[in-house]
Amino acid sequence: MTQTYHAVGIGAGPANLSLAAMYDVLAPHQIALFEARDQPGWHDGMLHSGVRMQTGWVKDLVSLYDPTHPLSFLNYLVTTGRVYALLGAGFDTIPRVEYQQYLVWAASQLPNITYGTRIDHVEFDGALVSHSRGEAVARSQHLVIGTGTMPFVPEFLGALDPRHVFVADELNQRLTTVPDEPDLPWIVIGSGQTSAECVAALLSSGCRDIKWIGRRSWFAPLEDSPSANDLYRPAYQEAFLNLSRDVRERLVSGQILTSDGISPGTLRGIYQHNYEERLRAGRFPVTIMPSRTVTGARQLDGEIELECLTAGSGEERHRAANVVVAAGRRLAPLPFDPDLSALVDVDERGEPIIESDYSIRWKHADDHKIFVLNRGRYVQGLVDSNLSILPIRSAMILNSIAGRVVCPFRDDYLSTQWA
Repeated sequence: MTQTYHAVGIGAGPANLSLAAMYDVLAPHQIALFEARDQPGWHDGMLHSGVRMQTGWVKDLVSLYDPTHPLSFLNYLVTTGRVYALLGAGFDTIPRVEYQQYLVWAASQLPNITYGTRIDHVEFDGALVSHSRGEAVARSQHLVIGTGTMPFVPEFLGALDPRHVFVADELNQRLTTVPDEPDLPWIVIGSGQTSAECVAALLSSGCRDIKWIGRRSWFAPLEDSPSANDLYRPAYQEAFLNLSRDVRERLVSGQILTSDGISPGTLRGIYQHNYEERLRAGRFPVTIMPSRTVTGARQLDGEIELECLTAGSGEERHRAANVVVAAGRRLAPLPFDPDLSALVDVDERGEPIIESDYSIRWKHADDHKIFVLNRGRYVQGLVDSNLSILPIRSAMILNSIAGRVVCPFRDDYLSTQWA
């Protein structure tokens, strides 16, 4: 018999783990999470040595709503016996591998998480029915889709030999299989933090011939000033929600470096490594190549040749043995069957209309909420795809499900007045 839950969450990443951790405010109702991976994890392919989080550790699954919650990061540090070691090490931001281990620790204490179960499609028959491999695995009144995003690979790159053209998430694994040849040429495509981490990982592996190609006019650092951090407060989110769609899109475009810039420490490390190797070996191991858009690619004489258009409309060609693609991410498709899709209201782009509480507008929304996470950049702002206020998003969703305020939160001491 298929188990029935109050809510089902598709995916067991940070967003749904936060929601599950706080779901006891609706007790005795329960949420069940279904995760396609066989075990807990988070960006497992990007846990390079030396990689740091871009958010402070107080921005965990629960603390900004309830710092006394047993699944807070501080409680994780204390109960695992590592709090003094971490504090003594003097990290400005914690290692990403530490955050990943924190998520594993939190997941181990939450009920109703099923791994190795990919939800293929969801149908509606009076309840929301989640299917995996052709079988119904759960029925629920509400649904929360937290499947994250997928690496974006242009078609002309996806058609090439996958042994030599692959996404950033695969770099750790690929480095164990490529020949130990320091002068083997590599190209990294991308302008954000992920591309910078790939360059740093290649340098750590001893690579001495790396071209770093990006669209932006410079490899821009993360904007992490107090004013920028104002954009990741509940108060700003409330103000943002009251703006028109056109204004929200314009503001998000101008704010992108508060979320998608490169950590200054990562940039500094690459430039310092480059400088020192120039002193030692007489050449830079990394050629930094901004203001270039990759427009085509082909396999040529055992290498990959990329065609690039420069900012000045010039054309260039660059060759490498291996190409790492870190060119952004795209939305994962929503797992609705055709009948359910037909009940969903969409905008002029064909995307579901997302409400201020992260739910989508559909025919049975009054009794059956469907929430979509990390798809509402132009509704909630950049905070939707950021870890900064996960527990506040969880509180908003829980309030919406309950139909009343069961998770009150405050954002006082606000000196900024947004127009």
